[in-house]
Amino acid sequence: MSRRVITGIIFAAALGCSAWAIYKVEQDRASLRSAMAADVAPEPLQPAAAPSTAVPPSSDHAPPVSRPVASDMKPAPPAEPGPIKQGEILDYSANVSKLNNVATLRLQVAAHNDFLGKPAWHLQAFAHTQNPLRMVFELDDRFDSYSDASALTSYQYEMHLSERGQKVDSVQRMTVTGREPASPGATQTRVLPGTRDPLGMMQFLRTVDWSKTPEIHGPVYDGHKLYEVRAALSGSASVTVAAGSFNTSKIDIRVFDEGTEMKDAKFALYLTKDPAHTPVLLEAVLPFADARVELTKSH
Repeated sequence: MSRRVITGIIFAAALGCSAWAIYKVEQDRASLRSAMAADVAPEPLQPAAAPSTAVPPSSDHAPPVSRPVASDMKPAPPAEPGPIKQGEILDYSANVSKLNNVATLRLQVAAHNDFLGKPAWHLQAFAHTQNPLRMVFELDDRFDSYSDASALTSYQYEMHLSERGQKVDSVQRMTVTGREPASPGATQTRVLPGTRDPLGMMQFLRTVDWSKTPEIHGPVYDGHKLYEVRAALSGSASVTVAAGSFNTSKIDIRVFDEGTEMKDAKFALYLTKDPAHTPVLLEAVLPFADARVELTKSH
C-alpha cells in the first residue's frame, strides 16, 4: 500500500467532511513543507466558487506554538444546548480495501473557551498508524481548531505533523480583514467570510437540521488551500460499525477546487438521527482504493 493512500486515509478521517484531502494530501503536504522551509506564507487562497474579489493571505511568519498564548484564552459562558459537548471523545478505525485498522483517529471536543473575546470551541484530532504498518510508516499527527461557538467558523487552525521522525508545525490565525493581529508564534492568514477549517466543518455538519436544510455549502481552508464544500442529504441508512448499529442520515459530500468539482472521488458521511448527530461512518470511493473510517467507541 502506497504512502499516499495511507496518509490520505488518515487525513480523510481527521478532516471528516473535508475528505478531499485523501486525494490532495501529498501535494498539499509537500507545498506546506516547502513554504515553511523557505520561510514564506502559504500560497494565495483561490476560492472555488469565485466571489467578486479574491482574498489573498498575508504573512508574519514566526516559529509556531502548540496553542494560543494565555491572553487569547479565557473562560467562556456555558455553551448553548446542542450536539457538541465539551469533553466528548470519538475514536475511529480506518480500513483500506481489505486491510483493517491501518490507522486510528480520535476526535475530541477539548474545551469551550473565550478566544479573543469571542466564545469558541477548541476541537482536536489525533491520527496514528497501527502495526504492522507502523513499522514501515510511523505517523503521529495532531490538529487543533479554535472555532466560533455558534457558526463554527475558524479563528485559528493548527497542524502538528510527525512522520518518520520528521516534524512540521503550522499555526494559522484566520482573518477576514487583515486587521486582527496574530499572537506570537502564529501566521496571519486571510480567508473569505464564513470560512471553516476541517474540524470546524465536521462539527458544523452535526448542527444542521437536515430535515429543513437538505444542502449546505461554504469555504473550507485546510491549512494550505481554500476549497468549496457542498454537503447534501441523500437519504437514510442503517449502518453497523464496531461501536454498534445506528439509524443515520447519509450526507453526500462534493468538493470543488477553483470552481471545478473533483469527480474522480466519492464521499459519504453518516450521522446518527439522535440529537447528538454523531458521525459514525465515513466512506470514500477513490481511483486507487476504497476507504471506510468507522466509529469504534464514544466517551
